[in-house]
Amino acid sequence: MTRWTTTVNETFADRRDAGRRLAELLRDRDWARPVVLGLARGGVPVAAEIAAELGAPLDVTVARKIGAPGHPEFGIGAVTAHGPAIYDERSTTMLGLTRPDLDRACAEERAEARRRVDRYQRGRDPESLEGRDVIVVDDGLATGVTATAALRAVRADHPRRIVLAAPVCATQAAASLRAEADEVICASEPAEFRAVGQWYADFRQTTDEEVVRILEDARDRRGGE
Repeated sequence: MTRWTTTVNETFADRRDAGRRLAELLRDRDWARPVVLGLARGGVPVAAEIAAELGAPLDVTVARKIGAPGHPEFGIGAVTAHGPAIYDERSTTMLGLTRPDLDRACAEERAEARRRVDRYQRGRDPESLEGRDVIVVDDGLATGVTATAALRAVRADHPRRIVLAAPVCATQAAASLRAEADEVICASEPAEFRAVGQWYADFRQTTDEEVVRILEDARDRRGGE
């Protein structure tokens, strides 16, 4: 499993700009029936540019941070709509959390992940991933916790290869995710990383409505090809 980084300090106008620049790193590779998955919500506009460049279908994956009971801003793990939850054992031990505590926190976020999947798919079947190259895209990797949950859920669908791609990555997150993806590609891996948003001029939150529109636009384009 490899990690490839091209630049040290690169900033982006917005997520679309980041996607176009990331697509330049991916377009000349040999792909086996690629599928591009945007990690909702912020990864979807980035992924849309990559899917358009590769002529690949665009779909979405959803992972939710699990917050500590009573302190939701403090992440202790992540979960997808259907995959197993992952936890930071050091944090759960430090906080003295019991299995019922974790189960309750997980159930809330899994329910939200399922709600978002249903809203984004709008009754459509997701793209089949079995035997295909899957490119999972986020708008940046800070801790890598939600990306880990997403990658494990994708792996359960038996893809040929999983590539995780992000415009900007914290060094530690990129290193840890090498154990989850077959390759991790970062357009930029700054030496001083505080937050993903610091590397974007425009880092406004992506809404559910934008995700739905981007997915529908991508499907319409492929339907017209």
